[in-house]
Amino acid sequence: MKTIVRRLGLQDYEPVWRAMHAYTDARGAEHEDEVWLLEHPPVYTLGLAGRPEHILDARGIPVVRSDRGGQVTYHGPGQMVAYLLLDLKRHGLGVKDLVRRTEQAAIDALAGLGVAASRRQGAPGVYARDAKIAALGFRVRRGCCYHGLAVNVDMDLEPFTRINPCGYAGLRVGSLGDQGVRIGVPEFGERLLRALDRSLGLGVMESAGPEVASVIMSGAA
Repeated sequence: MKTIVRRLGLQDYEPVWRAMHAYTDARGAEHEDEVWLLEHPPVYTLGLAGRPEHILDARGIPVVRSDRGGQVTYHGPGQMVAYLLLDLKRHGLGVKDLVRRTEQAAIDALAGLGVAASRRQGAPGVYARDAKIAALGFRVRRGCCYHGLAVNVDMDLEPFTRINPCGYAGLRVGSLGDQGVRIGVPEFGERLLRALDRSLGLGVMESAGPEVASVIMSGAA
């Protein structure tokens, strides 16, 4: 079965989250898997177990309580977000394997740009030069996952200093720009998509048309 790829551009966090949730609740065995590539305007998100005290100073940036795993993170322009709406049984994946393979896709995409990245024991995500460059969090419902992965491409990192990223005080956060890599977010998204395909076995991918973003956000999809 093919995987649908939706390139949604810049979209507010909450409508996208609601759309992922609705798709996952409605899908059956006949529904395709989907990957959504996009950026968000500035927003802090708290996971299911997220503690509000990890937001030190929101200072006008919206805070959304989400249903993903993990603590608090920041999304903003210049960050590539890949949401994975996958039937885990179809791919023979458990949650731990899903996380490991998604991390590996980020590591591989970064390696293709000459950036050495790795995991860190006990702290999910991907790190380069002792700074977190990619964060991930998922929710699994009815055997299917949604939410996904965010990679810092070339963004303003200052908002990360106003939180304890992923619940860790003093955790350094970096980006591809810090590594001296200059690449557009959409171009990096295509590299990441190929790496996700290799790591997760997404199969034949079919791009959705340009009208899809407005359809999803209107709640019609």
